[in-house]
Amino acid sequence: MFETPFDRYNDAATAERREQEALEPTGDHDGAGDQPDAPKTLRRSVLWTGALIILSLVAAWWLFAGGTPSPAALPLPVVTIAEPLQREITEWDEFVGRFEASRSVEIRPQVSGQITRIHFTDGQYVRQGAPLFTIDARSYGAMLAEAKAEAARAESALALSRDNLARAGRLVAEDAIAATEIDRLKAEVRNNEASLAAARARVSSRSLDMSFTTVRAPISGRISDRRIDAGNLVSGGGGAEATLLTTINAVDPVYFEFAGSEALFLKARREGLDKGTPIEIRLQDETEYTWQGTLDFTDNALDSASGTIRARAVVTNGEGFLAPGLFGRMRLATGGTHQALLVPDTAVTTDQTRKLLLVVQKDGTVATRTVELGPLIGNLRVVERGLKPSDKVVIEGVQMAMPGQKVTAKQGRITAASPDVVSTAAAPRVSRAASATLAK
Repeated sequence: MFETPFDRYNDAATAERREQEALEPTGDHDGAGDQPDAPKTLRRSVLWTGALIILSLVAAWWLFAGGTPSPAALPLPVVTIAEPLQREITEWDEFVGRFEASRSVEIRPQVSGQITRIHFTDGQYVRQGAPLFTIDARSYGAMLAEAKAEAARAESALALSRDNLARAGRLVAEDAIAATEIDRLKAEVRNNEASLAAARARVSSRSLDMSFTTVRAPISGRISDRRIDAGNLVSGGGGAEATLLTTINAVDPVYFEFAGSEALFLKARREGLDKGTPIEIRLQDETEYTWQGTLDFTDNALDSASGTIRARAVVTNGEGFLAPGLFGRMRLATGGTHQALLVPDTAVTTDQTRKLLLVVQKDGTVATRTVELGPLIGNLRVVERGLKPSDKVVIEGVQMAMPGQKVTAKQGRITAASPDVVSTAAAPRVSRAASATLAK
C-alpha cells in the first residue's frame, strides 16, 4: 500500500511514545544512571518535530496547491453585420398554365366518296385555302351536268311560254281570244320561271358538291397527321358523323390559359388589371421570362368547386416555336415599383411561426426583430415589415449569436443580385407577390 503523510505522522508519534516509556526511571534503578541518555532524547524529539512540520507542509501543498487551475474566460463570438440593402423592386404574381391554340379546326369532308389524293405532309404548316385532300369527283361531275341540262330545258320552256303570251296579247285588242286563255298563259310563264330558278339552284348545289371534292384548309396553321390514307372511302355531310381527316391548329398567336385564386382575382381587380395588361412567360426549361403577351380574357364567374377563375393571355408566336399543350409559368406585375429592404435569406431564423432577424445593438448586445417576409430575389429576401434601414443585421455567424449575448461584430456588406435573376419562391401568403425583380 502507498503511504500518505498522515500515515507517516501516526507511525512516528507511536514510536516516540514507546521510547519515552522505555526511558522513564523505575523503582529498581537510581537517578545517577539516567543522565547520559537525556541529550539523545531531546535531539530525537527535535528531529521528529521538524519532520512532522515538513510533512504537514508537504501535505498542505498536495491538498490545496496541487488541484486543477480555474479556467480562463471564453472569448466573445465573432459575427458579421451589415445594414439591409435598399433597392427598387417590382413585385409579380405567378401563375401556372398551358399554351392552347388560338383556333383549332377538325377537317371533315362535306361529301362522300373515295380519297384519291393527299396534298400535304404530316405536321407541315399550311395556309388558308390550300388543298389537303381530293375526293373522286366523277359522280359529282355527272350530277352537275344533269343539273345544267335541266336548267337549259327550263329556260327553253320559259322562252316558249313568254312567246305564247305575247302573241295572245295581240289578239286581245281584236277580241279574238278569251280572257281565261290569257290568264292560263300568264300562269304558265310564272310556272316556267319557277322551274328555271329551281334548275339553276340545283346547278349551284351540284357545283358546290363538285367543289367540296377538294378539301381545303379553312385556316392557316400547323396541320396534324392524316387520319385517312388515299384509297379509303369517307362519309360526308358535315357534323360529328362525318369522317375525321385531320386537324389544324393556328400557331400565331397562341393562347396561354391559367387559373387564379379568388384572392389574386380580387387583388387584380382592385389594382385595375384587366384586358391588355402585359404579362411575361417562361417555359419549363427556361430560367428567364422571355415570352411577352397581354391579358386577353377573364371568365365571368369563379368555379364554386375549386374557388378559382379561368383567365387567358394572348402571346405572339411568329416563328411557331410555341405549341399547344406546352407547360409554362406566367407572371403578372402587381403593385408597381417600390423601395424595399433586402437581407440574405440565410440570415432569417424561425421561432415556431415567427420569422426573426438577429441585430447587434450599439453596446454589442444581440437582439431579435420579428419581421414579415416577402418574395425571394436571388439569394436575398425582401423584408416588408419589422426592420429599419439603420439596423445592423447579423449576416454571418447566426448560429453563434444568442439574444442578450455580447458579440464581437465585424462590418460586412450585402451584395445585390443581378436584375435578371428571378426566384420562384412563394411568399408566405397567397395574396402577396410570388416573386420580385430588382427594378432597372
